[in-house]
Amino acid sequence: MDTLTQRRVLMATLGTGVGLGLYLPFRLAEIEVLSGRPLLVVGVLVATFSQGILAMAGPLRPVRAAIGAMVLAVGVTALVWIASLRFAQGDNVVLSLLAALAAVVLALIPLPFWIAGQGPGWRSYPALFTQAWGIVVRMAAAWAFVGVVWGLIFLSDALLQVVGLTVITDILEVDIVPWLITGGVLGLALAVVQELSGYISPYLILRLLRLLLPVVAVVSAVFLLALPLRGLSGLLGALSLALTLLAMAAAGATLVTTAVDCDDAQATQSPSLLLSARALCLMLPLLAGFAGWAIWLRVDQYGWTPERLFAAEVAALAMGYGGLYAASVLRGGDWMARVRSANIGMAVALMGLAALTLTPVLNAERISTSSQMARFDSGRLPVDQLDPWLFASWGRSGEEALVTLRDRAAQPGQEALAARLAQSAPLSLLQMDRTALLATVVQSLPLQPEGAGATRDIFLATLGDFELQALRQTCATVMPGGGVGCVMVVADLLPAEPGEEAVIVQRTAEGYLTYDSFAIIGGEAQRRGLSVIGGALPQFSEGVELIRRWQAAPPALTPAPINQIMMPTGGVFLAP
Repeated sequence: MDTLTQRRVLMATLGTGVGLGLYLPFRLAEIEVLSGRPLLVVGVLVATFSQGILAMAGPLRPVRAAIGAMVLAVGVTALVWIASLRFAQGDNVVLSLLAALAAVVLALIPLPFWIAGQGPGWRSYPALFTQAWGIVVRMAAAWAFVGVVWGLIFLSDALLQVVGLTVITDILEVDIVPWLITGGVLGLALAVVQELSGYISPYLILRLLRLLLPVVAVVSAVFLLALPLRGLSGLLGALSLALTLLAMAAAGATLVTTAVDCDDAQATQSPSLLLSARALCLMLPLLAGFAGWAIWLRVDQYGWTPERLFAAEVAALAMGYGGLYAASVLRGGDWMARVRSANIGMAVALMGLAALTLTPVLNAERISTSSQMARFDSGRLPVDQLDPWLFASWGRSGEEALVTLRDRAAQPGQEALAARLAQSAPLSLLQMDRTALLATVVQSLPLQPEGAGATRDIFLATLGDFELQALRQTCATVMPGGGVGCVMVVADLLPAEPGEEAVIVQRTAEGYLTYDSFAIIGGEAQRRGLSVIGGALPQFSEGVELIRRWQAAPPALTPAPINQIMMPTGGVFLAP
């Protein structure tokens, strides 16, 4: 067996082993051998090791890749275990957005550092740049091949079933087989991609991304120039705007990185692209600064939550990148070299911040609970806007706050607090069976018309437990000016179908409205799409007024202004 074939067999075997390793935690949970925090530890350890060894086994020998993957897996698992101590049920940490993202960052960002450390050194920017983008391209190409293989498997199965053979279906019904196939094919694909690294390289992607530099620079410049004319009052203080600004800043930083490349020889030589890159470097601090200001205004008004803490951390990173990039350009000279050095420093800062997020130093649940309790104690958070359900989702810190609130509610003169706690009875999903959860949703969800309870119950039954929990939480939240942030409207929206349809509107904590619609098609209750003719779905203050109107009375129905052309296969119409 030649060396090339040996490597392919080795990588396919390694991938199969990874598939087996990833299958085992699911199987152990299914047969109830592992659960809770032990299952979390095993799952994180196996998942981190698996992705690490597959990503690094191309540039490195399998043994060195395995050592690096195991060191990384042990470190990430230890930090996740520490973070899980914030919750009575340790596996609930996966529901914490900030903790989950921090774990992902720590599982991915160190990979090019380890690879570079086995060669020219972990501070070698050319090695870091090449390996980081190489991992992205290799994994994307390999997973695309896995998708093609599975498409071929399903096509072959369909073809054999025509002649009455179900051998492929029978094999795939064995639980472990799909995991082994996926892992083996992924490993084989990674081996082939590594062999063709001279042909499948990130340079094509980098060259294409550079073309977007002028577009992002112009859009950012127009925004910053128009901002004083528009006025800051309507723009700042909204978390949605802050996240949009941060996304644009992240896009700008990425494009600048593609322009400076790994060294001056590979960097763009186009005057227009260089000008766009320098302009973006100078605008990034402004984008990040406005985002940070918007987040701070939101926090000052409503206090900390895990989501706002996440946004604040991203803003801090964005301001770090923006400040270093702008300083690199303003100092003149070899500004691209300074941008490359800034990228290394900020990558290390990102890993450090992610690690702190999983430790008690940046315990998002504790910080959020303390902030909201301080606002309540000071009177900035009125009783009717207190959301006990949020505390129930913030782990041990939130549970301790609920105990404090319940003790306070039992004291004389605290009747309003007692009524609020009773109204919002914050039971977690693990403490509440589905019947009780449905009952609480039915009790708190405003319905129009009020006599449509039977239809309401049919459609609520289609929601998963997590969706019901989210709906229950929304209906326990008071909108600005009063009224709960949810409503269900039942009406005959599809005259051609038997029965009635329904629309549920919910207002999120950040002021957005979400719309879900339901219908009974062919005797089965199911989700349907919701479209708008000649406009957009109301949001923010308009959405609040919409919810209030629908809570007060059923909305009027009018025919849709659409005609269709009948064809043998059905009707066709122009989209409004």
